[in-house]
Amino acid sequence: MGRCPFFFSEKFVIQFLGGEAQQERGLVLSALIEKTVTGLGYELVDFEQAARGLLRVYIDVPVEQERAVTVEDCEKVTHQLLHVLTVENANYERLEVSSPGLDRRLKKLADYVRFVGHEATVKLRMPMPSAANRKSFQGLLHEPDGETLRLEFEGNEGPAMLEFSLAEVDKARLVPKVDFRSRK
Repeated sequence: MGRCPFFFSEKFVIQFLGGEAQQERGLVLSALIEKTVTGLGYELVDFEQAARGLLRVYIDVPVEQERAVTVEDCEKVTHQLLHVLTVENANYERLEVSSPGLDRRLKKLADYVRFVGHEATVKLRMPMPSAANRKSFQGLLHEPDGETLRLEFEGNEGPAMLEFSLAEVDKARLVPKVDFRSRK
């Protein structure tokens, strides 16, 4: 009989399975947070597990409400998440709930649709040969064409249109617009 060409140590198997279990716990936590936040009538923008057990959750109000997230909104979501995470025995030390901020991340196709006409910065995973091998762009978001996202930017020879997919995006954020002039 021939020997098996691969040998897996017990340590390797435990680490491999441990990573899988950890990824599964992250998916369960994500679904739990999403269900809680949307159940309260908010949109889950993003969440992250940071160092020292910090769980950071970013929420927004639905687009049809045409208002910003308030401290009361964050307090309401925090209160409910604390209960849910305790009941579900989630592994975290501290919880932060906040608005996505003026430089909101763009992660889903719905974000690109919602913010058509806004200025954004987009960093791609790989350089675009059609755009002088650049990876970073700043410009105006246009209506997506199906799954194809579009950003109008200032190229070497004037305005140009960058077409890319969500899978090609490394990071994307809105460019903050702040008006410091007083209202009269």
